Parts: sequence; C-alpha cells; structure tokens
Amino acid sequence: MIEPMPRRSEQNVAPGYRCLSFFFRAVTCCLLLALGGCTPVRVPLVEVATNHAPLFIDDLAIEDLLQAIDRQIVYLQKLPAEQETSIAGHRFSAIHLIDSLGSFRDLVVGQTNPLELSRLLREQFHVFQAAGRTADHAMLVTGYYEPLFAGSLTKEGPYRFPLYRVPDSLVVRTDPATGDKQPGRIDAAGTFRPYWTRKELEDGQLLSGQELVYLRDPLDAYLMHVQGSGRIRLPDGSTHAVQFAATNGLTYNSLGKLFVDRGILPRNEVSIPAIRAYFADHPEDLEEMLHHNPRYVFFRQGDRLGPRGSLGLILTPNRSAAIDHRVLPTGAIGFLFSKRPVLDASGSISHWRPYGRFLLPQDSGAAITGPGRIDLFCGSGPAAETIAGHLNEPGELFFLVKKSATDFASPR
Repeated sequence: MIEPMPRRSEQNVAPGYRCLSFFFRAVTCCLLLALGGCTPVRVPLVEVATNHAPLFIDDLAIEDLLQAIDRQIVYLQKLPAEQETSIAGHRFSAIHLIDSLGSFRDLVVGQTNPLELSRLLREQFHVFQAAGRTADHAMLVTGYYEPLFAGSLTKEGPYRFPLYRVPDSLVVRTDPATGDKQPGRIDAAGTFRPYWTRKELEDGQLLSGQELVYLRDPLDAYLMHVQGSGRIRLPDGSTHAVQFAATNGLTYNSLGKLFVDRGILPRNEVSIPAIRAYFADHPEDLEEMLHHNPRYVFFRQGDRLGPRGSLGLILTPNRSAAIDHRVLPTGAIGFLFSKRPVLDASGSISHWRPYGRFLLPQDSGAAITGPGRIDLFCGSGPAAETIAGHLNEPGELFFLVKKSATDFASPR
C-alpha cells in the first residue's frame, strides 16, 4: 500500500471484460494514496451472467497461488462450520467456501489449457463483480510491500527514530451503540478519551520506554507505519521482523493527498520516490507534514516467514490483497484485471503491461474502504517497493464461488 495503509448501485449485470481499452480510460476518482473523496453508496457486488463473465487468464505461475489458497483454507477451517457469508443475494457457509476453494484448486492443478480452465470456471462457479467507484465498476488498484530499512535494537549512532510497542496507556473499549472496538485512553478523571495524536505522542515523548527498534530516518519510520510491517537490517547484518500490533484509533490522513492539496506534486506524480526527493530538498517541512496524519501504529516482533495480514495469514507476494472485508467477501477467490509496471535490469520501470490475476483477500487497511479499493501485496525488497510505489491504476475485481444445487439460480 503506497499509502495508507498499515496497513469499504449498480442494478445491471456487469458487461464483462472490456479488453485493453478499459485500462486507458480516464478514471477521475482514481488517485494514489486514497486521494479521492467520498463515493456514493453502492451495492458492493453484482452477479455476472455466465455468458458475460470475463476470460480468467492468469499472468503468473500457479505455485504461489496454491500456497495462498492453502493458507486461506486453513483460515476458513477455523470458522464455525455454519457461519454464513452473504454475497449478492446468495448465502454461503464456511464449509461451502472451503469446498469452493478446494474445487478451484483442483481445476487449476488439473487443467493446463488456460482457455479451457476459464471455460470450466465460468461454467462451474458463480462470478460476482465488485461495484467499484464508478458506473463502469472501476476499482482503484494500489500496492504495498514489506520494506527493509536499516536500524538498531538500541539507540546508537544514526539510529534515533523509534518504532514503539503497544503502550499500557492504550485501552480498547466496545462502543455500546455500534459494537465497534474503540482505542483510546483513560484520563486522570477516569474518563475514556481519544488516544493522543501522532504530533502529541512525538512532541511530548509520551511513549518513552516502549521502543521496539530504532531507524535512522523519520520518513522510514512513517513508511513502516504506512506499510504495517517490515524488516530491519541490524548493524551486524542480521534482520529483525516487525509487525503491526495496534493503532491509536484516530483518522488516517493521506500524506499523498497533502502533497497534492498544497500544490507540491500533481496527482499523477505522487509516489514514495517523489516524496523522498521532496523531503531531501525541504527537510524543514518533514515533521509538520508527517504530523498532518494523526493516526499512529504500534508494532510487535514479526514472523520470520513473512508479514501477516489482518486474517493472521502469512501474505503471499502478488497473490494476497487487502480489501474492505465489511463489504467484499473474504472466503471467495478473487480475480483482478489491471495494469502493472515492468522493470528493466536496473530496477527502473521500462513500460506498463495489462494483466489478469487470481488472488486471495487476506488483508485490510485503514485507507482500503468500500467496494472500490484493492491493495495488492507486492512482496519485499527494492523491486517490490518500486512497483508498489507506482501502482495507482484502474482495475476490475471479480470473485468466484462454486455453484451447488442449493444455491439460488444464477442469472442467465
């Protein structure tokens, strides 16, 4: 997720895949780092008629897809068997979703002809399309990655900017009206209040004693908040993983949007490299602009196998994605049409290429809200940072669930 993130009514059936012309249409509400404003209330999913479903041609090898499917099945197996998910008028139990993923897996392994696989999927699976942000179901597709920053477990030399553990002063209560969890703090009078802002925490050094690791650049620390997890290369050459643990519960304000609102960068030029370059030339603006975002993230030691998403699963590069699980289905296989950058031997972007790809919705993010947002996990390292840092594209998102005799009839 380029940004937030640490890491939501169309009545007609979607017309299906509209070839490459889709990728070059202007989508005025698509803007990196959730730059766009509010979108109208929309039905989050519509079912696509079998004869209008797109071609499901995947651009990657299947090994990582199978790994992501297996992890998703493990997650679903932990849910109550009778728990149901409602998708566009259909209700699917956890058992049905497990069977659906298993059947999908069998088809992918057993069918090497991509056109025949696509035909079988269209025949045997319900196809649902996310409503997107516009009348043509366009999604905003962004990317996030696992950063690797230099750091230290102790405050020494250039390593002066900490990431913090969850402080004892952070308490979480349940809103009696909505049932939502609310992070906050208890003041001297015993009253529950919003937790301190980013500016208050850093200016007042209110988290002293809760340091987990130290980084050498305050923007690195901020970006770790945005990505939600990462690895720290320690002075001895070893690495130390850190993982999202909690937030202060305050509203997320986009740094990218701030750059646009102030006229510093045009919308189509907002990226992590551009932000880094600006602060290198204007270090006096760094603290004030970072404090524009009151949301603050706390960390814990991470998993050596890789970052975990909000479902608790290890994320699979290019196969795991963040969605708003309140409006889009967690247990269905996803398929995304969009375009991506292609890197040359030097790690620079040489051109962009359309693609289609199966993926699993295994994460969420503060800025990933509504049926028009998806954030693709791009992996770790410099290449992943470059790709994630530039993803800000329109796309179309579909979900597939196996048909059964007990389902409602699919539209024809």
